[in-house]
Amino acid sequence: MSSVLENQLNHLCDEQPFHTGWFVRNLQTRSSLQRHGDVVVPSASTRKIAIMMAALKAVSEDRLALDQPVTMSAAYQDNDSGCFQHLQPDFTIQLRDALVMMIIVSDNTCTGVVADLVGLESINTLCQSIGMTGTVHRYGIPPVGMAGYLSSDETNATTPADVALLLDLILSGTDDASAAAELGCTPELCRLAIDILSWQRLRNRIPARLPLGTRVANKTGTTAKNYNDAGIVYYEGAPLFIISAYTDGVEAELPNGEPGHTVAYDLTARLARLCFDAFLAESGPDLDADNEKRERSVNHEYRDQAGGMPVWTGHL
Repeated sequence: MSSVLENQLNHLCDEQPFHTGWFVRNLQTRSSLQRHGDVVVPSASTRKIAIMMAALKAVSEDRLALDQPVTMSAAYQDNDSGCFQHLQPDFTIQLRDALVMMIIVSDNTCTGVVADLVGLESINTLCQSIGMTGTVHRYGIPPVGMAGYLSSDETNATTPADVALLLDLILSGTDDASAAAELGCTPELCRLAIDILSWQRLRNRIPARLPLGTRVANKTGTTAKNYNDAGIVYYEGAPLFIISAYTDGVEAELPNGEPGHTVAYDLTARLARLCFDAFLAESGPDLDADNEKRERSVNHEYRDQAGGMPVWTGHL
């Protein structure tokens, strides 16, 4: 992978007064780049990818069922993310739909319900079992919500490399039963996970500067000082690259007077566009839609190297 791209990505980050860490993998060549890829930061709602996979593992093990009813009680509605906080309490939906809402609009009512169904211990065990050694889930719903901020040693935390590893393993699991088994899932459940991520409605970061209609399977995460996004970017049906980008210490107003969240959003979008253009040029026009050459040693790679939809501008 060209050092030119790495320099371009770092230059964009160096221009800003806040911390930015990222991990990028070209899915055609398996080469990768990273900046602070193993630095632990608040995960915010990107943690919901792991929560979803822990729930799907429970489904695979017949401990839960996708069509089982789950109740959105008032106890879970005291949060500031998603839609269900505003609805009348005690309504019931299927678990599958709770997973969808947890991901595509970052609904924390659903997150609290699902996290309690699965259990934080199961979520943490899954993360550690696949090599997400910098990741910890401390709360179902963080006590300060999106409007507050806690440091990485006080809240749910992860690293850019950890989340990229998880995304890569889910993607591998869509057509490789052994990779799916590492997550305790089946290929069918991994495909469902990718579909849900690709239904994402919050497209103001990774997807924002990509060609309109580009498929991106991603999950954002936000606190008062963190604006994160991690996802898989596709081109003509084939996965092109994974990017996991995390900002920390983003003030409401930057020294130049610009809103911090706006700059952080656009920084991630620009990082993604640089990668899109560079990897597309490397791969040529005919990408292998089946990705038959994808290596299966995902965990080893990450541990070594880290040591059209409408645009909705809400920041979840």
